[in-house]
Amino acid sequence: MASDITRIAAIIAAEIGSRPEQAAAAIGLLDEGATVPFVARYRKEVTGGLDDTQLRDLSERLAYLRELDARRETILGSIREQGKLTEDLEAKIAAASTKAELEDIYLPYKPKRRTKAEIAKERGLGPLAEAILADRSAVPTELALAYVTEEVPEAKAALEGARDILSEQFAENADLVGKLRAYMKERAFLRARVVDGKQEAGAKFSDYFDHVERWAGVPSHRALAMLRGRNEEVLSLDIEVDVDDQSPVKPVERMIANAYAIGASLPGDRWLMEVAGWTWRIKLSLHLTLDLMRDLRERAEEEAIHVFARNLKDLLLAAPAGSRPTMGLDPGIRTGVK
Repeated sequence: MASDITRIAAIIAAEIGSRPEQAAAAIGLLDEGATVPFVARYRKEVTGGLDDTQLRDLSERLAYLRELDARRETILGSIREQGKLTEDLEAKIAAASTKAELEDIYLPYKPKRRTKAEIAKERGLGPLAEAILADRSAVPTELALAYVTEEVPEAKAALEGARDILSEQFAENADLVGKLRAYMKERAFLRARVVDGKQEAGAKFSDYFDHVERWAGVPSHRALAMLRGRNEEVLSLDIEVDVDDQSPVKPVERMIANAYAIGASLPGDRWLMEVAGWTWRIKLSLHLTLDLMRDLRERAEEEAIHVFARNLKDLLLAAPAGSRPTMGLDPGIRTGVK
């Protein structure tokens, strides 16, 4: 427990601009039940003078990091029970610094419903997928003929099963998913459109009836307005990336292909490139769109809270009687009367 607090305190201290011992002292007070305002006002000598903003950021990050650690332990336990926990995997899980990164690592081991890939493996198509991936010079259709059975009546069905297996493998590659997420956060656009027939009822959202802007730069007030319009079923929102790219292979599809050294000249490469495109369209695009929408909401809400807090602080600190001088008495037993 003490080592966890030391580790978390070091992380938070670097983020809020304090010393680790200051963060550790504040964590101790919060764990004892003290509130942020109380610590900021009456325990400055314990925390080394941490202010209200630093303490509030510390409190939020403390909750996040503890949730992250709890999830980390759950994931380790699940993989350990499956008998699949290796030293390298355990090190990756230990090094994950965000919930998204942790879930990306866990995805291949996460208990799930029976998938098309699992059905294909049960039908003996795993070796076909491995063979196509290993020997790009071979013609996939010819390789598939050796896997035709009663359950797999033709080569086309065998290739569909191999595609399901490989697309699941591609979509569960944590490093690849992380790179795609980072790429989308940098390059994606948020597009809002009005739902047909809602123009009159949703007139207050008219600014967003046909609106597009870069995802990374959407200010909180516009993001919240568009999200509210979607909740009221006036607007539809979508995340778009590389819409204007006219190349036959989109950059995101090329990123998937590059992760598995897929070229374009050999028969196996051409088939695998189709699998990469299918993986993006069917699996990864929706998954990452939902991730970015969630991040957009969290970012917008956090920015809005900071704006409201700043405005409220200015209001509370405004002179109560305008330009007239006023005097107040602050009785204090321990610190003295001010």
